[in-house]
Amino acid sequence: MSKILVVYWSGTGNTEAMAEKIKEGIEAAGAEVDLKTVSEVDPSDCDAYDKVAFGCPSMGVEVLEEDEFEPFFADVEGSLAGKKIALFGSYGWGDGQWMVDWEDRVRECGAILFLDKGLIVNSTPEGDDEELCVDFGKTFAAF
Repeated sequence: MSKILVVYWSGTGNTEAMAEKIKEGIEAAGAEVDLKTVSEVDPSDCDAYDKVAFGCPSMGVEVLEEDEFEPFFADVEGSLAGKKIALFGSYGWGDGQWMVDWEDRVRECGAILFLDKGLIVNSTPEGDDEELCVDFGKTFAAF
């Protein structure tokens, strides 16, 4: 089984809750997973993993969080070619354009984007959204 990193930034706890449920799904599939906040990871740490799931909510005018996550992702995206990548995050407004833009960045750097799209949840993941996150993790582990 693959070694998987789930790395995220969360301002309100919504994306953190998604990350925890995705980790739960990965573990249920029998894969080894590390769950870390973006402040706990150096971009070079991603090299040690077969797969990486990145989580960041939509901020401002539908962009990635600009102080911590965006600089981290800008540093790591050059080393993602050929790596299996999943994207996820929560949003409270807009139509998900931040995720579409992020998906394009991942494709452009030559990574293999899981499901060819990211997982987005409006606000706090509850009920069906929690199960969706668990299933996302299970399927990513098998990807």
